[in-house]
Amino acid sequence: VVWQGLALSGIFSWIVITCYFDVTRKVRSLLQPWVSHHVVSGTSIILKIQKHQHKFLDALFSGLSCIVSVPFYTAFLPLLFWSGHGKLARQMTLLMALCDYLGNCIKDVVSAPRPNCPPVRRITATKDEEENALEYGLPSSHTLNTSEDAFVKLGAVTLACLLVGFIGFGRIYLGMHSLIDIIGGLVFGFMILAIWLSVHEYVDAFIVSGQNVTSFWAALSFLLLFAYPTPEFPTPSFEYHTAFDGVVFGIVTGIQQTYHQFHHEAVPRIFTSQLTIPTFLGRMLVGIPTILIVKFCSKALAKWILPVVSNALGIPIKSTSYVPMLNGSATDKKSSEIKQSSYIHKMLFFSQQDLFDVDTGIRFLQYAGLAWSVVDLVPSLFSHLRL
Repeated sequence: VVWQGLALSGIFSWIVITCYFDVTRKVRSLLQPWVSHHVVSGTSIILKIQKHQHKFLDALFSGLSCIVSVPFYTAFLPLLFWSGHGKLARQMTLLMALCDYLGNCIKDVVSAPRPNCPPVRRITATKDEEENALEYGLPSSHTLNTSEDAFVKLGAVTLACLLVGFIGFGRIYLGMHSLIDIIGGLVFGFMILAIWLSVHEYVDAFIVSGQNVTSFWAALSFLLLFAYPTPEFPTPSFEYHTAFDGVVFGIVTGIQQTYHQFHHEAVPRIFTSQLTIPTFLGRMLVGIPTILIVKFCSKALAKWILPVVSNALGIPIKSTSYVPMLNGSATDKKSSEIKQSSYIHKMLFFSQQDLFDVDTGIRFLQYAGLAWSVVDLVPSLFSHLRL
């Protein structure tokens, strides 16, 4: 309990200090010019690589980028949980969330541009890639995530290095990153991996058998939303973090409550007589529609509940996309004038915004509900259906 209080107090203190001393802007003023210079000077390297463009290479590197993307893990991780590899699945979820949070924090602190297009040819084969292109460049999230994931899943150093190299080279070939971004992704990736390997067993033990797990993680998730740095210009990075933050909260909550029922080390695993391929396919047919329904319902409930609760507590809110009636300037102005003196709003003095975007809370609850259903609701259905 003591270490939990110290951890939360430390994060809160960091939020106050960084806001009061404007740490993000000062760090950006030091790093952004240096990184931007290397992005510009690295354009010639990208153009030399892109001289060898070919449709096969376009498809190859676009495909490699997809296998370390957030949508891929959103689809893959539930199947890993349902196949009986609970420990691997939850550790991969936590590691990906850590990489996503720290990587996007660095992106938005530095706010370094991507390679200019043109002259660089940028290939965005999917909608996910188009959204990624709206983020800042350093570090390369794909390279950072690959350096984590390769060591966790492949285990062989040679194959891991090849995969990391292909992903990094592919991001340059696709015009998404400069050489400095790839190097930054590698460096930060190995640093995060080293930290994770030293603490992952303690974190896992806390999740499955610790005290105050749900309340601690709820407070941690809330503080991390405020600890996220403000970029020079808005990007989708914060939205990605919010979604992953919600996923981790849902996973941790569900695992903590149902570990001894569905996620202990003795559960049946795929390719065994206890969990055959037909049974696993049955799990997929039941599980995937269920989690999609829960995601839809969680979003609908959050869109209805959060504005009501915010109004009751006197928190001034806005919505950029989820709640159209909160998107008008007149509504924002009226809400701000009425609720500026709110006690709760004064308590959140470290926030520099007058209105809180309720979309953040909606997105968090939506993905928390989805993740909870993956590890709690759906395994319960499997148990009732004898799958």
